[in-house]
Amino acid sequence: MTKRINAVISLALVAIFVLAACEKSASKPPLATPTAAGANSTPQPSGLQVLDEMGTKTSMYVQTQVAAGIFTPAPTTDMSQATPTPTPQGALATPGPATVAPVVPVPSLTPITGNTPAPVIVFASPTPGHPASYTLHSGEFAYCIARRFDVNPGALMSLNGLSSGEILQPGMTLNIPTSGSFPGTRALQVHPVQYTVAVNDTFYTIACAFGDVDPAAIAAANGMAITAPLTTGQILNIP
Repeated sequence: MTKRINAVISLALVAIFVLAACEKSASKPPLATPTAAGANSTPQPSGLQVLDEMGTKTSMYVQTQVAAGIFTPAPTTDMSQATPTPTPQGALATPGPATVAPVVPVPSLTPITGNTPAPVIVFASPTPGHPASYTLHSGEFAYCIARRFDVNPGALMSLNGLSSGEILQPGMTLNIPTSGSFPGTRALQVHPVQYTVAVNDTFYTIACAFGDVDPAAIAAANGMAITAPLTTGQILNIP
């Protein structure tokens, strides 16, 4: 029994010494070994060198795994071989919503008050029956007026104090007899018909050429004013 107790005590003492030695060695840093003067110290690797070394080892490891068929590398795209999409020459970029100009409504045109309206054409009415008087126009003569109003030409000249063969001036006013009729055929040309205007023609000269047609009736049949000028070669409807 005594031997066992001594053995246990011995083991406990050894354990205490061992633990004390360990604490002493851990609490004090190891002394640096002096370097002889002129000797080169071994440089410590930098952080970049460590990373580069790790990258090299990783790359070698991956290559080994790929060669063994464990890893399958993903396909890579060579950007130098990529063909850029050509842009058509002169093509314009489509503007975004922010660059589109707003549509400005065009204001409606408002008529300006005070403008001169288009002249209204007033058509002269044919002289009805036997007027009391009539004012001559250029190209008209006594027999022309007698045919038109169906009166005796001799009575017309006598009423106005005219002699045979006398030339009547435009603007002269003739008194028209209230009785009698024209002796003979009043119409000098067949009508209704179309007539081609000659040089110096007027509605009055054309009416005299047809005999029994009123110049105002010719103007109205062609939708024209009695004072409208005529053009050579113009076609007129004769009523």
